[in-house]
Amino acid sequence: MAFQPWQGGQPAQPMNQSPMMRVSHAERERAVDVLKAGFAEGRLPQPEYEERITRAYQAQTYGELQVLVGDLPQGPLAQPQFVPRPVAPMVPQTFLPASARTNGSATGALVCGILGTMVGVTAIPAVILGHKARGEIRRTGEQGEGMAIAGLVLGYGVLSFGALLVILFGLVAVSL
Repeated sequence: MAFQPWQGGQPAQPMNQSPMMRVSHAERERAVDVLKAGFAEGRLPQPEYEERITRAYQAQTYGELQVLVGDLPQGPLAQPQFVPRPVAPMVPQTFLPASARTNGSATGALVCGILGTMVGVTAIPAVILGHKARGEIRRTGEQGEGMAIAGLVLGYGVLSFGALLVILFGLVAVSL
């Protein structure tokens, strides 16, 4: 009895398998399971079922199994055990999106702290922005903790140095 290849619905073989590719014992067993289900559902008469089972155990390629089980609703075989995952293209780190946003107050604290070493007046905003940034970073999980701490250190350092100068000038003025 000659069987025609299956023509519609599900593919009669996995999309990445060639009809000439050799099948394994497990794949033959899956095809036999499909035939058993087809027979149990009344889709195959007894003589045709027996002939297909015999041919399934003798099948060497996917194409041979396709002809045997392709016209049954469960399709020919399960998915192959190894399905290659798509490989992400290699992108230089420079072009990848940033993992997390840097807190703006932390940046401001650092800038004010650096300017405070030269100008002195921006030390107070450096301290205020540094504390504000640390609180926001704890709440939101943003980046910039190091910049906020650096702004705080510079701001407090400039304020301490300024306070020390005021004390020294006061002592000098009192002693004269």
